[in-house]
Amino acid sequence: MQHPSATELLAWYDRSGRRLAWRAPPSGTYDPYRIWVSEVMLQQTTVAAVGPRYARFLARFPDVAALAAADWSELAEEWAGLGYYARARNLHAAARAIAAAGDFPADSAGWRALPGIGPYTASAIGAIALGEALVPLDGNVERVVSRLFAIETPLPQAKPELGRLADGFTAQPAMRARPGDFAQALFDLGATICTPRSPACAICPWREGCRAAALGVAAALPRKSPKAARTPLHGVHFALLDAAGRILLERRPESGLLGGMLALPGTPWRAEPWADAEALQHAPRPGLSWQARPGLAQHGFTHRDLTMRLMAAQVPELPEGTPLDQAARSLPSAMRKLLPLL
Repeated sequence: MQHPSATELLAWYDRSGRRLAWRAPPSGTYDPYRIWVSEVMLQQTTVAAVGPRYARFLARFPDVAALAAADWSELAEEWAGLGYYARARNLHAAARAIAAAGDFPADSAGWRALPGIGPYTASAIGAIALGEALVPLDGNVERVVSRLFAIETPLPQAKPELGRLADGFTAQPAMRARPGDFAQALFDLGATICTPRSPACAICPWREGCRAAALGVAAALPRKSPKAARTPLHGVHFALLDAAGRILLERRPESGLLGGMLALPGTPWRAEPWADAEALQHAPRPGLSWQARPGLAQHGFTHRDLTMRLMAAQVPELPEGTPLDQAARSLPSAMRKLLPLL
């Protein structure tokens, strides 16, 4: 199959590429640490949400040595609200591995060996920070490539074919001369022009070489397999407060959903709803007068839908408690949704 011109895409990127906090100007140089942090943050999180959090993260952990030296509680606090908390645990573990080795891996294969670094992240760091001729295959790039070649195979089954087609760009000298800019140009093309709905084909730099545009089927691609049914989860959590407005928090187990993050004490999460009498066996102080609060808190994970109820009690003093305003900043998004029920 004929690949469109990398030169044309790079010229478009030089004119129209997004200016993002983690980007150098076209043809600029990159710090692997900053690219790594940005790529991990951007997994399952929007660019708009990551922008201010990225700047705040770097102010607190300006380099890999600072991140490696930090306690997990510091990183968990900084990551609160970004979701997908296994990313933060792996980021911390990889930072410590890099610090122990004394330097960053020299190539994408070395990055791939670190905790939490999958093929996409390793390729993105390799292309952008290390100048390797790689095409990172994220959702934007999958969409662009599926339309360029009018691939009808649905995702995720089409991933291997899309990967092979994307790799075909590496034969072009312009791509090999600027692999990082080419990767980011693809990201931007998918994010701003070749969008999931209503792609702006009329202003696309690759319109003439796009088979889906020629066939009039761009908006219908990529095809997607039917989604699996989502699993319901139920839990009951406990808000123990004192007269000063402090609330009791605990840290969740390292493994599982919200692993290692602060949370309100509660039951395990399971498929069946909890009866009050059963749930109270998990209360932090079972002898108190726990009162069920009206309403429900709901949160969606990747393949699961969580519904939580809240029970509240008060004690005169809770020295180990956390002020409510601080709790609101430190808790992950799912736990924050319980606070309005108070």
